[in-house]
Amino acid sequence: MATALIQLGRAAGFEVWVTSRSEEGRAQAKALGAHQSFPSNEALPRKVPVVIDNVGADSWAHSMSSLARGGTLVTVGGTTGFEVALSLLPVFADQLTITGSIMGTLKDMEDMVRLIALAGIEPEIGTVLPMAGAEDGFRAMWEGRTCGKTVFTR
Repeated sequence: MATALIQLGRAAGFEVWVTSRSEEGRAQAKALGAHQSFPSNEALPRKVPVVIDNVGADSWAHSMSSLARGGTLVTVGGTTGFEVALSLLPVFADQLTITGSIMGTLKDMEDMVRLIALAGIEPEIGTVLPMAGAEDGFRAMWEGRTCGKTVFTR
């Protein structure tokens, strides 16, 4: 998810900041086009208008604290868990929006595919494994040891 978000964000003209648990992940983010990368849960140099979080519980507090007044948190996954603590004070005091997303409309998909084609975006493939290795592949994802997409083959 993160590698695609970096590529799509850059292609759409956004300034893209990324957090990652490892130096390798931060370097890969920069190579894919991220403007800046930071260690997970490190305070950002300034608050940002939008955070897209695909991690869940482990990054929730950092994502919320990184939002500027009027900012939006888009949550699209929960690889580290789905239960989070939510202090309502910053939500209404800073007029934050929290929204979830799985997919968009058919038009959203068509627009995204057009952007991918125009920008020449190709997926970042990190590992290709046979289905028999799926357990190891998923474990590596859960433990944050992957860079790029993990592809399972038959």
